[in-house]
Amino acid sequence: MIYCRFRFGDTEYSGAVEGDEVVAPGCRKPLADVRLLAPCLPSKIVCVGRNYAEHAAEMGNALPPNPLLFFKPPSAVIGPGDDIVYPRQSTHVEFEGELGVVIGRRCRSVTRTNALDYVLGYTIVNDVTARDLQRSDVQWARAKGFDTFAPIGPYIVSGIEWRGRRLRTSLNGEIRQDASTASMIFDVPSLIEYASAAFTLEPGDVIATGTPSGVAPMVGGDTVKIEIEGIGALTNRVVTLEAG
Repeated sequence: MIYCRFRFGDTEYSGAVEGDEVVAPGCRKPLADVRLLAPCLPSKIVCVGRNYAEHAAEMGNALPPNPLLFFKPPSAVIGPGDDIVYPRQSTHVEFEGELGVVIGRRCRSVTRTNALDYVLGYTIVNDVTARDLQRSDVQWARAKGFDTFAPIGPYIVSGIEWRGRRLRTSLNGEIRQDASTASMIFDVPSLIEYASAAFTLEPGDVIATGTPSGVAPMVGGDTVKIEIEGIGALTNRVVTLEAG
């Protein structure tokens, strides 16, 4: 099953992709005629830091003994084709291509044995980061939480295996990240177990499972494209705010 959200005219729909069409209650349209939106509206985005050894090494960080969790606010969410806005407060913004796990049922304190029972499906997340602010601030809320810093999409795909998915990120057509989700330090069931032990996960919440090595700065006018095998491609352009 391929889930999506889309806009046709002035109306937003939640539905599914069937071939080259999108289908929702009372609406069936060609996929080419609609605007895809972020496929879910999470109450929170639970992000995982340093979950690939090579990325931790490229950032000069030690591997954490447990999953390193932080949040992005729902106000940061944008969809495929939307613009990432470069904030005036930063001079160094980077992309981070990640597999996203979308929760399908409310859960609290689940075990890794049954964790996948609570997963609706998988999507793509760009954990956009103001790297200079991440380094200067005591914590990461500002660096990770600007409006437009959580592109998600284009779809939620259910019924697939999370492990061994090829993840590739390109900047202006040049491949910068190329890795397998099998390289995660903490796997998806472990992340759900660890996160749900601390807080309730609601339907539509997203766990962004960490990024592999190859992150790099973006500037205004750049286009970043993240592809995950079996899910699709999430493409966004970077824009700068006018002075004033």
